[in-house]
Amino acid sequence: MAVHSKDKALMCKVLPSSLGPVAMRWFDSLRANSINSFKELTQAFGSHFVTCRRVARPLASLLSLSMQEGKTLKTYSDRYWEMFNEMEGDCDGVALNTFKIGLPTNHGLRKSLTGKLVTNVRQLIDYIDKYKRVEEDQQQEKGKEKVIP
Repeated sequence: MAVHSKDKALMCKVLPSSLGPVAMRWFDSLRANSINSFKELTQAFGSHFVTCRRVARPLASLLSLSMQEGKTLKTYSDRYWEMFNEMEGDCDGVALNTFKIGLPTNHGLRKSLTGKLVTNVRQLIDYIDKYKRVEEDQQQEKGKEKVIP
């Protein structure tokens, strides 16, 4: 595929030949004409396969996740997406609701998601990434404060 990386239309057609059974099942489930570019295809793929696991989990395991006190948004997010990718079927609608419910009620991201209409997993991941960056910046600032005499 690297040889043809400039030809995005060809990349879209060649991609399925490099997919395993789980990814191929996802690819086959895409609605006709729902992807308009190779960039959209790679974003959709990345959104769906945040991590790669093959053992299917019941929906109840996703519903039981919550952000533990004293843990970071990154830790919660990583655990959530790992489990999300182990779910069978289309769980996008569930993800949009259960991720928010798992956050503490006073968390800024939960408040933000309550006020905004998030319609797909890609949007949700974008919101989460923004808040993770803020959280990381805050942790770095705290670290600098400790170093200053």
